[in-house]
Amino acid sequence: QVQLVESGGGLVQAGGSLRLSCAASGRTFSNYAMGWFRQAPGKEREFVAATWRSGGSTYFVDSVKGRFTISRDITKNTVSLQMNSLKPEDTAVYYCAADRNPPQVYSGTHYAWEVDYWGQGTQVTVSS
Repeated sequence: QVQLVESGGGLVQAGGSLRLSCAASGRTFSNYAMGWFRQAPGKEREFVAATWRSGGSTYFVDSVKGRFTISRDITKNTVSLQMNSLKPEDTAVYYCAADRNPPQVYSGTHYAWEVDYWGQGTQVTVSS
């Protein structure tokens, strides 16, 4: 049974940092893209970041570029999201995701990503 389990969420002040981690089990994800979505109250779930294989391509929504970085350890089946300079608008439930295919780019800077596997989510709250 495939499982994605997130950790590292919490409460932080604006300008602070958090690191989210996702541990995958149940299969090998070395050939999968892994990444993160988030969903704020009253809003649709949105793509945040993804990475395609270890050391490979990375993808970020414009609103987090320069503040968030993504990394993965293929040998451990993990992916991490380092979030710096956090803003109140980053408050959301963050979901780990994995799929055989990477996000698709359209209109130059927008991403569409249909994923096979989801984590249960971890809350990130940024206070002003």
